[in-house]
Amino acid sequence: MNHRNLGLSGLKVGEICLGAMNFGHPQFGVGEDESLKVIAGYLEAGGNFIDTADAYAGGESERIVAKAVKGRRQQVVIATKGHFPRTPTFGEPPEHVNAVGSSRRHLTIALEDSLRRLETDYADLYQVHIWDDATPIEETLSALDDFVHQGKTRYVGLSNFSAWQIAESRLLAKMHGWEPFVTAQMQYSLVCRHIEHDVVPVCQRHGIGLLPWSPLGMGVLTGKYARGETKRPDARFRHDPSDEADAVWRAQFFNDQAWDIVDLLKTVAKETESTPTTVAIRWVLTRPFVSSVIIGPKTAGQLDANLAAAELTLTSEQVERLDKISEVPPRYPESMIVRSSRAS
Repeated sequence: MNHRNLGLSGLKVGEICLGAMNFGHPQFGVGEDESLKVIAGYLEAGGNFIDTADAYAGGESERIVAKAVKGRRQQVVIATKGHFPRTPTFGEPPEHVNAVGSSRRHLTIALEDSLRRLETDYADLYQVHIWDDATPIEETLSALDDFVHQGKTRYVGLSNFSAWQIAESRLLAKMHGWEPFVTAQMQYSLVCRHIEHDVVPVCQRHGIGLLPWSPLGMGVLTGKYARGETKRPDARFRHDPSDEADAVWRAQFFNDQAWDIVDLLKTVAKETESTPTTVAIRWVLTRPFVSSVIIGPKTAGQLDANLAAAELTLTSEQVERLDKISEVPPRYPESMIVRSSRAS
């Protein structure tokens, strides 16, 4: 596996990162034994980068990661996240009003608890899981800076921020001399390219490396769904009593463009003697702004198909075909800015 710099930092990570969201999750994940097999297979394949969070399986994911890397902690780059409440089922209300968010109080407790579950003195990368509009960003950034100086984390990152939120955070960090975000963990795939119009440019401008999650478009790009599918048979968030979230999901991923993309993935997979899964992940890896792509296999077989992307080569013509069929037209004002661009 090739290694890339984590943003502008000097830290080298595998270009494929093992996402631990499924590990120990009773609703849609896998048990400890299978999780340990997947982690072992990833490390044996040359991977060195594992991403988890305190909210994953109520902290069970972090405990499994700790068990898997015992005896080789120094060889593994561990990333975790804080913001959401740690509850048995993701989406349940917090135990109390301060058990959620990106305040100094909550993040301090969350990080210390994560380190105990991970059985380590430090995280290599600590990420704010989502923007918190109830906490001043200055408070969050100052707390993260303290974590670095206290040795509790080596680097800090963000996840699920909008472009203006990333820009403001970077400028405030520069103004106050705080530790800057080195990474942005965002949803990105052939069926979800919206961030290319705003988030990606601001990250490139400030040297923030992208860590794409869900490179398989919530499973759609594996080809497991049939064209015209109307239901989401493996919905992850079944705790939501309404159908609104599912309707939004279907609108984004079950549409004519998505089916056309899947058809082309199958064609390119035949051309390269691989699979739609492998081709979809390889396409993400061709983007110059990506530091590492986060995969989420549940079995050793899925892991192999994901890791095969590190060995696959796509021709420029194949990449161009995938680019064209998955293109998302820019919105205003990006569309007007592009038309008036003076860049050569």
